[in-house]
Amino acid sequence: MRVQAVVVTFNRLAMLQRLVPRLQEIPGLERILVVDNASTDGTGEWLVALDDPRVGHETLTTNTGGAGGFHHGLGWAVREGADLVWLMDDDGLPAPDCLDLLLERVERDRLEFCGPAVLAEQDPSRLCFPIRLPGGTRVVHEMAAVEAAARDGLIDDVVIPFNGVLVTRELVERIGLPREEFFIWGDDVEYLWRAQRAGARIATVVDAHFLHPATDDLGTPMMFGRTTYNHTPSDLKHYCMARNNTLNLRAYRGWLHVLLFWLKTVWFYLFTKPQPGRIPLSARAAAAGLRGDFTGHRTYLR
Repeated sequence: MRVQAVVVTFNRLAMLQRLVPRLQEIPGLERILVVDNASTDGTGEWLVALDDPRVGHETLTTNTGGAGGFHHGLGWAVREGADLVWLMDDDGLPAPDCLDLLLERVERDRLEFCGPAVLAEQDPSRLCFPIRLPGGTRVVHEMAAVEAAARDGLIDDVVIPFNGVLVTRELVERIGLPREEFFIWGDDVEYLWRAQRAGARIATVVDAHFLHPATDDLGTPMMFGRTTYNHTPSDLKHYCMARNNTLNLRAYRGWLHVLLFWLKTVWFYLFTKPQPGRIPLSARAAAAGLRGDFTGHRTYLR
């Protein structure tokens, strides 16, 4: 099996300088493909200076966001003949045995889209991103809860996309590439839901670990703890989230879920974390997405 890693980076040279050497130590990787989203911090120069034929890099002319980067990188790996593509951002760090454990379960369980447990770098006993366990509404934050819920070492039909996930070439050929126009936030969920709709075999491999810096705002409790909201202080990220989540819910869950998401947004920014200005911003983003306009986020680029 030809396995290639795709790393998407933008202006985080110090993080990239930590990640690439870790990947270079993993013998099962045929190539490491770095997609540089037009960084201005010396990333391109550092990549040029690397003396390793396994490391390939392409610097894009503009910042296309994570969505554009993974669209470009996944297509690149498939054209290179990869059988499996290992996808990650520049700020993550796989455990040394992460790939081996994923490959073992791909072979054993015929997984097509699988990933590691994504742990908070500051506290590896906790998940970086809370997950909803299959078959219910329970959201868990602790690694111990994930281990207790696993069946035969897997959490079926759950994965945190683009954080150390392995995708098979066959699945990419079946469902296509990530939606590059999404820029950031929601492209990963859309790709996961597209894979689910196509009947892909999906799972989190609990023993495989991937560290990622945690943020306290993801999964903020609201409505007296009955649900959570993915708040971000960044207007750019929120705009993309409001636009892309609206489109994802409409396409894969239906208009009722779109309405519930809008109601959650209004409640959150009126009562949970009062920021009334976020409500018209959310409305503009959702309306733009529904009419097929994917340019509005550029207003918030710096």
